Amino acid sequence: MVLNAETIKALSFTVSTLFNKALKSTQPWYSKIATVVKSSTAKNIYPMMESLVSLREWVDERYIQNLKAHKWEIENKSFEATVGIDKEDLEDDNTGVYSPMIEELARAAAKHPDKLVAQLLLNGHTSKIWDGKNFFDTGHPVGDLTFDNKFGLALTADNYAAVRAAMMQISDADGKPLGIMPNLLVVPPQLEATARQILNAEIISSTTNIWRNSADLMVIPELASEANRWFLLDTSRALKPFIVQMRKRPQLVRKDKINDDNVFFTKKLLYGVDYRGNAGYGLWQLAAASDPDWA
Repeated sequence: MVLNAETIKALSFTVSTLFNKALKSTQPWYSKIATVVKSSTAKNIYPMMESLVSLREWVDERYIQNLKAHKWEIENKSFEATVGIDKEDLEDDNTGVYSPMIEELARAAAKHPDKLVAQLLLNGHTSKIWDGKNFFDTGHPVGDLTFDNKFGLALTADNYAAVRAAMMQISDADGKPLGIMPNLLVVPPQLEATARQILNAEIISSTTNIWRNSADLMVIPELASEANRWFLLDTSRALKPFIVQMRKRPQLVRKDKINDDNVFFTKKLLYGVDYRGNAGYGLWQLAAASDPDWA
């Protein structure tokens, strides 16, 4: 194939088609546990409440709930990945071998927020938030009360029940339960069999399994570095336990003109993806983590 403006234009069209198709077909999981927020500035500032708002009977004047608000800031970051196609492969009509590379570039871009949220889960026990505690911690202050969302328990049916009950007992500053209902059990691949038994088995140890169908299951490969750590979440609310902030969604960029320096000096046609955004913590009340190593 003669390398000229027309053949490069055709290659660019093919690359764009492959990229956009793969980007659209990739199914990341982050939106199941994170609120996706559109960002238009370098950073977003979120007002986080020490306690969630609750209603009371209106019998006289309105009662002003002076909820202590904390400002929580998530700064956008830039991310990129770039691949090169050798000019000689284009001349030799050998560009087909690069199709999987372009598709993987799109897949990596679509799933990068998964990677960010997985790190939030893994690092939550050492990451300070607005109340001065780690996201997963003991003694989160709510008025004069304190609540835990960090536990040192292995994943068993009894321990699942204990963490579930602890989350459901989290209240506002007046001691009124917030109505938290854990609906998602999140585990690494190593705990999948145990989690499926707790949530799906009719019988456990010759006893009727009362926790069958009590929550959905999400197995996250990105959590494999912590084989015994598991999480219980309430993802039913408008604000989920985590936040994914999108400043600029992934887009394909090219440097493939015949007179580009990279083509002239290194014989490489460059195709990359970049986007801006970040991920951060939402409401600690909606998430709990447990690891027997914390006992």
